[in-house]
Amino acid sequence: MRIVFAAAPLQGHLLPLIPLAAACRDAGHDVVLAAGNFPPDVRGLRTADIGASFSLPRSAVRASLRHPALARSEMRGTAGHGFVGELFGRANLALVDPLLALAERERPDLIVFEPLCEAGAIVAGRLSVPSVLQENTLWPATELFQAVTTGSALRRLDIPAPELIIGVTPPSLRPFTPGALPMRPVPYSGGGSVPDWLRTPSERPRVLVSRSTLDGPNDGDPGPAIIAAAGRVDAEFVLVRPSATRGLPPNVRGVGRVPLAELLPGAAAFVHHAGAGSVLGGLAAGVPQLVTPGAGDRKHNAELLARRGAGLAVTAKAITADDLNRLLTDRSLRTSAQEVAAEIAAMPDPATVVPALEKLVSG
Repeated sequence: MRIVFAAAPLQGHLLPLIPLAAACRDAGHDVVLAAGNFPPDVRGLRTADIGASFSLPRSAVRASLRHPALARSEMRGTAGHGFVGELFGRANLALVDPLLALAERERPDLIVFEPLCEAGAIVAGRLSVPSVLQENTLWPATELFQAVTTGSALRRLDIPAPELIIGVTPPSLRPFTPGALPMRPVPYSGGGSVPDWLRTPSERPRVLVSRSTLDGPNDGDPGPAIIAAAGRVDAEFVLVRPSATRGLPPNVRGVGRVPLAELLPGAAAFVHHAGAGSVLGGLAAGVPQLVTPGAGDRKHNAELLARRGAGLAVTAKAITADDLNRLLTDRSLRTSAQEVAAEIAAMPDPATVVPALEKLVSG
């Protein structure tokens, strides 16, 4: 079976698809990742860059000019699906032709796409092959698909619904996507190396601090606040891909890209920008989190995590030593995180989902 996995050329969109793509490859299928801006490690999978004409900033400017009030709400994280539908509907127009050209060469039997890469559904419809929608955010995949396909950029196109939906959000975080096939969200960071000092257990609780792979307004980088507060917290803070490395306190160290999924199980806590992949990665490791609500889906993600009791939601500039000390000492946060980790571990792993994809093709 030949399968194309399609994602918007943004690492946070592609990374959650790689474990299932690798499971399909390992089951003997011919797999190619269609995206762009690829991470250093894609588990040996073939790749095809479809993002040459894709520009999220350009699409954001155009969508903002057309919908200024909605754009302001999006920056506060209160726009729901309204702005993302307009933004990614417009952005997907740049992906359709290169993805179609790739599909005409590859002749896939199946296209798997993520909720903000509707080009995958469009191309599957044009080739009359089945498509699968794989959830990769904490919003229900079906809601995002509906928002993008009914937005002003795509609503005139004939976009068939996917034959199968894969849901990855643990039900205790929010209700499971209706009709979806459950699959465990397997954390994957896209490679990186671990320095020797980071492989050695720390004498103090070790807190991993990460930020978004996308820079922009209200990106929720917790690094500056962590640097300011760290001197009043008995912990070792590790800043992953820090935006600044000068003047770090003695208990703060910077590191480049590292495989977070390998390091999180040994961490005392995880601080980050509330991206869906980071939230799920921290939950899979059973680690309490402090996340920074903000633009896009980050406010939604932060609220889900805090409501579940597995983490704290604090705006980036407002993080204090008291917040960090609570993160490290509040046992209820770790208990809730470990409960969700057990829930995730009980979900079907990607290899068990492969037969459902094969059935779509074989009938």
